[in-house]
Amino acid sequence: MPRKSATPSLADRNAAEGGVAAVDRALSVLNAFSASTPVLGLAEIASLTEMHKSTVLRLLASLEHAYLVHRQADGRYALGAGIARLHQIYAASFSLESVVMPALRELVAQTRESAAFHVRQGDRRLCLHRVDSPRPVRDHIRAGDLLPLNRGAGGRVLTAFSGAPGPVYARIRREQVAVLVGDRIPEIAGVAAPVFGPGGELMGALTLTMPADRFDAHYDKPVMRAARKLTAMLGGEYPAAMKE
Repeated sequence: MPRKSATPSLADRNAAEGGVAAVDRALSVLNAFSASTPVLGLAEIASLTEMHKSTVLRLLASLEHAYLVHRQADGRYALGAGIARLHQIYAASFSLESVVMPALRELVAQTRESAAFHVRQGDRRLCLHRVDSPRPVRDHIRAGDLLPLNRGAGGRVLTAFSGAPGPVYARIRREQVAVLVGDRIPEIAGVAAPVFGPGGELMGALTLTMPADRFDAHYDKPVMRAARKLTAMLGGEYPAAMKE
């Protein structure tokens, strides 16, 4: 039997509750590959997953058998054709709404404020999806409304992560969140964080809005957690905080 490591691997520390350890470890191997590391050697995968090379080698054999990884002529590994097949199936069935709306509902349930997902559209931003606060007093933006890019937390985030210069946008890129009171309308406060897709593509801004007198600076934490979770669900990866 393979010896059990005294130090839990990355997969062991993040195992799915009620799941299968071997599957968690195999997925950990696949997750070691990224846009910046598309080809990896055995030792590199072992280091990234914090597993013994002998364990990684057995997992790679199973993944290669399923065409999920491919061993190159130089002995290093890359993702295999099976991944492309699964991606085609995923792309054909993917609905942004089916991923974003549950994230918005969860954020509203946590905060009892209004949550929305905004995307850039030319020189403005489009409220693509929205879940209203259950409270009677709230802002009344609707899905389909166009809003300014240079005002409001969502607009500021989209502008910042499109590379706009200036201290306001540099701070947003550094902190990865915008927390503003009265920026678009004096009576409204907002918190927004960026959402990224595969390859670091900026997908949109996750926003939470409320009347200014209900503003709570601590709302930045649930908004950032929700944006990171949504990024992961969209197959994206959050960038390291930018220092400018």
